[in-house]
Amino acid sequence: MITRYLRRLGAAAATGLMMLAVTPAMAAKPAKVAATMKGANAAQAANDARLREIFATAISMPTSIGLGNVPKLAAYLADQFRAGGFPEADIHILPLGEAASLVVRYRGDGSGGKPIAFMGHLDVVTAKREDWQRDPYTLVEENGYFFGRGTIDIKQEVSELTATFLRLKAEGFKPTRDLIIVFTGDEETAEATTADLIENHRDLIDAEYALNGDGGDGVLDEQSGAAKAFYVQGAEKTYADFELTVRNPGGHSSRPRPDNAIYDLADAIKKLQAFRFPVMWNDWTIENFKAAATYTPGPLGEAMQHFAANPHDEAAADLLFQNAAYVGKTRTTCIPTMLAGGHAHNALPQMAQVNLSCRVFPGHPIDAVRATLQEVVGDKVVVKQGNTGVVSAASPLDPKLMAAVAKAVHSVHPGIPIVPEQASYATDGAVFRHGGLATYGVQASFGKESENFAHGLNERIPVASLYEGAAQWYALIRELAGRR
Repeated sequence: MITRYLRRLGAAAATGLMMLAVTPAMAAKPAKVAATMKGANAAQAANDARLREIFATAISMPTSIGLGNVPKLAAYLADQFRAGGFPEADIHILPLGEAASLVVRYRGDGSGGKPIAFMGHLDVVTAKREDWQRDPYTLVEENGYFFGRGTIDIKQEVSELTATFLRLKAEGFKPTRDLIIVFTGDEETAEATTADLIENHRDLIDAEYALNGDGGDGVLDEQSGAAKAFYVQGAEKTYADFELTVRNPGGHSSRPRPDNAIYDLADAIKKLQAFRFPVMWNDWTIENFKAAATYTPGPLGEAMQHFAANPHDEAAADLLFQNAAYVGKTRTTCIPTMLAGGHAHNALPQMAQVNLSCRVFPGHPIDAVRATLQEVVGDKVVVKQGNTGVVSAASPLDPKLMAAVAKAVHSVHPGIPIVPEQASYATDGAVFRHGGLATYGVQASFGKESENFAHGLNERIPVASLYEGAAQWYALIRELAGRR
């Protein structure tokens, strides 16, 4: 019973109770111990209830693009911080278009150095009520899961961070450095609020580094449901679209010629299919493979081990290239996703076009990718850059921060591997890194890979993961900004 209770309470509180349990003076006063335990149980129940209420309210607000509800959620959370004792001068709602960002500062004494920023986003992707088994905008607890749009992407992290700041404030915690909540409003679309913070409100968010609730995560074993590993994300690839276009005078289809726009485009696509961008690596990918090799069986695990030891190992890189889950960790990738061509059934095509979806290795220039594509496909094809994300280099792999994350994670899930990660997806973290602010993804949520329904139907999170995530944030903040 006490073991489960200590695990729920988090590292700092658990340590205090362990000391309480073994103090001889306390051992002689069982009534006092019982009273203390009862009080701690009541406080924890109150914290859990507040977290659930914040989570339910956040889920109830449809904050997808076009609905104008992001400022409403920002205002609701701002009210929670005001009620929790945060001064009005430290709470900032920053409107931008139909969205808004929320920045809240928890003042420290400055002895621990520059502030730490804690990131999340208030918006979600659209959910159609008629397609869901349950109302996506009502928090439903069922069969050990919370269901609703944003339960895993990422209103759970917004709720956990909010509730954790309120808990620490209520406990009278005085951090050794300022702690800054940074909740953006349009991560799922334009990321304009994120760019606005970097470009126009840097004084509000400037920090030694940012911890991103929208990157990294914990993985549960598919069979047992036990915690398996925790991933810390320190780099993101850049998303970029390129249009490949072939033009031709065309003509009557009864008089075919070898110089057909569709043939020429097909030849270019086949050249791309055979092409591989050069192998690349950084500290995050090397350490990722080194850690993952320890629990990945067979030839794949051996390839990870060999690549980590020598990224020039062509055999290892080739095997990783064949695996869809790992090819993106070793190089830039570009694949065709949409085709268009021709203008009439009975005419030679005057135009043929394909869209390439590229995930560019962190820090690699987009122009260099365009030049490489042009070289591969030849001069019959025009390569034009389309929609492009933010180019950002990897954050430094900080051993002290990784140790602090490990200690916090292990306070809830003892002994599991802490695995560095480079992500092929994109978050607000890329915008922060591009702006010179080192960012680390430490999403505290755990789930099975087969049950990740972010952006999809019937999005969910294990009920336990919500409360354990809050305990993990609590332990991490105390470790990074608590008095030694």
